[in-house]
Parts: sequence; structure tokens; C-alpha cells
Amino acid sequence: MRTFADLDDLVALIDERAPARELFVRWSRGPDVDGGRASRDGLTGGRLPGLSANPLAIEPWWGDRPLRLWVARRLHDYRHLRERRGPGVRPWVLEGEEVGRGPDNEPLVRCSRPIGWIADEVMSECEHLVETNACTDWGPLDREG
Repeated sequence: MRTFADLDDLVALIDERAPARELFVRWSRGPDVDGGRASRDGLTGGRLPGLSANPLAIEPWWGDRPLRLWVARRLHDYRHLRERRGPGVRPWVLEGEEVGRGPDNEPLVRCSRPIGWIADEVMSECEHLVETNACTDWGPLDREG
């Protein structure tokens, strides 16, 4: 699986696949560990019909704002999952089909093809981009943070 070493490489993938409805980012130990399994509800332990992931497709309400900032925000918002989910967890891009919604209304996805890892350098770029463009203090979507 390839590694996206800078934000522009990831943005180019999403731009060439527009509207990119089948591209998602997942925070886990990777497709080999996820295998054919599905996510579980953290509260009840119930098995979900797919893997929890976040869409990379740009939403129409985003208007003419830069795609680069959209992607940075999508990655920045969930960066807390690396620490929350433990050692070896990192973001990766997958192609898949949404098969449902999880308890936090996140897409549940059946992975058809892993695309690539997202390098730490990309995450640093995202953090810098979000910080320089935010109108207010902006952090990850971390319930306990």
C-alpha cells in the first residue's frame, strides 16, 4: 500500500476522483488487521455492519473553499483517534461502499480496496493549515478533550 507523504498528493487523489464519494479515511492499525471484520459499538459492544470511517468527498455546502483545506479539516478533526485507539493506530485511505451509520452517525463502510497510509508529515501539514485558517480555536472532535 502506498503512503501519502504530503497533503498535496492526497488532495490530488481526491480531486481526480471527484466527487470521491467512495473514498474514506479510517483510523486503525490498517487493512491487514481490520481484515474482513467490522467495527463495534463502544458503548454496547454490538457488532456494526461495516468499518467506522470518515468520508473524504467534499460536500456541496463547502462552496468554492479550497479542497486542500477540506481534506486538512477532515483529517484534523479525528486526529485524537490515534491516541484513543492505542499503539499502531494511524490514518489510511480506503475505497469502499457505505453500508450504514454508526452510533455517532459516522459512515460504516465495506472496504473494497485499501489505497494508502497517511504519513505523519501530512498530519502536521493539516494541523498547520487548520490553525492558520480557523476563525476560532479549533480542535479535534474529542469528547473528552
